[in-house]
Amino acid sequence: MTGKEIIQHLEQWAPKGIAWEKDNVGLQVGDLQTKVKNILLSLDLSDKVIEAAKKNKCNLIITHHPLLFQPLKSLNFTSSRKSKMIETLIKNDITLYSAHTNLDFTKEGVSYQLARKMGLINIRFLKNLPHNQLKLVVFVSESHLNKVADAIHKAGGGIIGEYSNCSFRSIGKGTFKGSDRSNPAIGQKNLVETVDEIKLEIVVDKWNLNSAIDSLKSVHPYEEVAFDVYPLQNENVNYGIGAIGELKQSLNSEDFFEYVSSKLRIQAFRHTKHVKSRIKTVAVCGGSCSELIDESINQKADAFITADVKYHAFQDAENKILLIDAGHYETEVHVLEELKKRLEIYLKRNKSIKVLKFKGSTNPIIFYNNSGVN
Repeated sequence: MTGKEIIQHLEQWAPKGIAWEKDNVGLQVGDLQTKVKNILLSLDLSDKVIEAAKKNKCNLIITHHPLLFQPLKSLNFTSSRKSKMIETLIKNDITLYSAHTNLDFTKEGVSYQLARKMGLINIRFLKNLPHNQLKLVVFVSESHLNKVADAIHKAGGGIIGEYSNCSFRSIGKGTFKGSDRSNPAIGQKNLVETVDEIKLEIVVDKWNLNSAIDSLKSVHPYEEVAFDVYPLQNENVNYGIGAIGELKQSLNSEDFFEYVSSKLRIQAFRHTKHVKSRIKTVAVCGGSCSELIDESINQKADAFITADVKYHAFQDAENKILLIDAGHYETEVHVLEELKKRLEIYLKRNKSIKVLKFKGSTNPIIFYNNSGVN
């Protein structure tokens, strides 16, 4: 099985099209046409990750954080750490792929896994992504209606939340007159024809539009296919940022701090003063999500867990919500287990490929703990 096949499966869950527009998701180094031996998962790429890949005969590494984010001005294999890693990947025929903000924004992605690690229930997106859906409208004869609809659905159209194959169909009349060079599927050239048609309307994510149009054209009976594409202002219920849910039972603030420490396996974190006596509704966002503080408050969360919170963001949240900075690595690393599970399910038919998680830590931040201080 090639890397391309594996990545195509991964991107059905976390499509590149939902990533932040300035992000660099996807292939970083290597060749996805290469047959995969084993796969190594890691939050980041490091020298130790590459060594682990070599030791375990992994020729595909999938990371969350991209190795290449800013344009490279040179590849200096003698002094640049990043360049040296690229050289090692190339020399060892190891392909590197990164799923970053597309893994953040997908259902059961980074924030969902943080919420599940926290034991939350009734999990949903904290804020759904807007303006990334279109409505594809096509006019077709009733005899080919289901064939055209099925083609669009197979191309990713018609998915709304937990429902697939969604469409709207209305009956109408279509008219046309073919020229001397036409070859109409219905009626005759040079005559104005009126035919019974169905107007088929299906919601399509922007990144699936071209595939959906190609698919409908491939099965549509008409020589010239009439279709419209409308931009939608809807929030996309299938993708979003952050997550929110409820604890199975409310906790007082001190017990909640112990709960966070235990669930996320962290010894230290920063936080604001207690606001409420009990914590029940909790918002989370893996990585840097201070911009969601107000949304968490609007959603009536009692606490918000994220990372990389600046001083003034803590000020803005004070007396409004219990804000916790639990660390960037600490809030994102949990997604690797979900990634591993999904890949293993997909690879059941190819048991020769193993999916491994990097056993070490790629977290560059170390907390100093002087337990002897009074």
